[in-house]
Amino acid sequence: MLHSQFSLLGTRRFLPLFITQALGAFNDNVFKNALVILITYTLAAQAGLNAQLMVTAAAGIFILPFFLFSATAGQLADKHDKAFLIRIFKLTELVLMLLAAIGFYIQSAGFLMLMLFLMGTQSTFFGPLKYSILPDHLEDDELISGNALIEAATFLAILLGTVVGGILILTSYGVHVISVVIIVAALAGWYVSRYIPATAPADPDLTVNLNFVTETWKIVKASADHRDVFLSILAISWFWLVGATFLAQFPTFGKDVLGGSEDLVTFLLIVFSLGIGLGSLFCNRMLKGEIHATYVPLGALGITLFSVDLFFASQQGGASGGELIGVGQFLSGFAGWRIAVDILLIAISGGLYIVPLYAIVQERSEDARRSRNIAANNILNALFMVVSALGTAAMLELGFTIPEVFLTIALLNGGVAIYITRLLPGALVKAFVAWLLEILYGVQVEGLKHFHQAGDKVLVVANHQSYLDPLLVAAYVPDDLTFAINTYVARTKLIKFFLSLTKTFPLDPANPLSTRGLIKSIKNNNDKVVLFPEGRITVTGALMKIYEGAG
Repeated sequence: MLHSQFSLLGTRRFLPLFITQALGAFNDNVFKNALVILITYTLAAQAGLNAQLMVTAAAGIFILPFFLFSATAGQLADKHDKAFLIRIFKLTELVLMLLAAIGFYIQSAGFLMLMLFLMGTQSTFFGPLKYSILPDHLEDDELISGNALIEAATFLAILLGTVVGGILILTSYGVHVISVVIIVAALAGWYVSRYIPATAPADPDLTVNLNFVTETWKIVKASADHRDVFLSILAISWFWLVGATFLAQFPTFGKDVLGGSEDLVTFLLIVFSLGIGLGSLFCNRMLKGEIHATYVPLGALGITLFSVDLFFASQQGGASGGELIGVGQFLSGFAGWRIAVDILLIAISGGLYIVPLYAIVQERSEDARRSRNIAANNILNALFMVVSALGTAAMLELGFTIPEVFLTIALLNGGVAIYITRLLPGALVKAFVAWLLEILYGVQVEGLKHFHQAGDKVLVVANHQSYLDPLLVAAYVPDDLTFAINTYVARTKLIKFFLSLTKTFPLDPANPLSTRGLIKSIKNNNDKVVLFPEGRITVTGALMKIYEGAG
């Protein structure tokens, strides 16, 4: 069922978490980017160190806790009330921001690096909570909406934090202003978190293993045993590899390739962040609240196509070698608009790609292990982002230009898109058929909730009024179905085409023995089977004779 996703913002079960998460993402990025700018322009010189090396070290220091503590964070989130833990970690953030303000005041690079590590640790413990708590407070058909809003707010908060931290820190009273901003944001986040409704512990008897090496391996391995969850985690991690590559290279791309000023770089970041937000919000409307990966291949394909076009567009919009241009001059020609639109569409495709995957991890994880699956996701996300940094550095060392780096990522992503499409061979066709039926017949679906409540072993018994019946059921029921098809009807040309798009089970309704294999399929394989027991199209509009085999 399609909900107005913005209606969630009027509920206590979502709004406090939404604000808390947005303020946390904003604060992380204000602090990180203020520190990076401070290192680049003052702290590195004062310490007699290489600025680029210190900035690289800062990125590594922030991400290191995700490897060290994600396993522990996932266990704690499964063992305790998630709302209570969120308040604890937001209070911890407030303390860390007070200490960070002292670090900014005394201009100590070492102390600020320590604060960066501790902020990364706080984010590590908060990460599993913000995603695993959503299914506790939202209905299944609200998860897509909730994740869409969270993703949109996160990227916009990252953008705003990046801009605020980067612009204000070097102003006359920049240190004081940034200190006030991070303390106020942390205080507001903690205050709002107090209104998040409590949750029951998912696994209160869990014994927390503090050995992060063995527990990290156990958590990732346990997630790998659940195919749907693990494939979604890998796909999410790939998104962060691609996204991290683009975000990290935008400053250099804007300045050295496009010949733009810092205003142009900020503009590109704004376009990218807005695109992710738009794609995330648009995803709910396309999926109508249903949790499935139908449009994930489409999102992956969009990232590849528009990234390839960005490579070619960049050849026309290159730097002239003169004065750096601003946003107005950049958009004065077709090449500038083409680049901006490409970046927007890459990001929209990314939002369309990522939102269903988070919802799948949440919805298909066991309640008692959901937080640990999110922790496994965070571990692999961090690993893929490290691979992104190392791979990009290697390509640049080999003489690749930034557009060539984008093109390489696009081609690799194309391979991922093809692989995902092979995993979901009928997903896009199914979506297209549903769209076509809505246009031609104005189809409306009622009572789909009863299908979800039926469990794993499901037999759908349907009246047979036209040859469109199998197509209607296949298009609008979200799960993979097996159709029991009359062996005679299966010879029809139109039906033969349909059979190529779905799983079928040839069945002679006049032969009771032919149903044994069908019964075995439902009983042993948990197949969801659709059966037309009349064996033919009705001539009266009412139910016809049911054959003995089907009976």
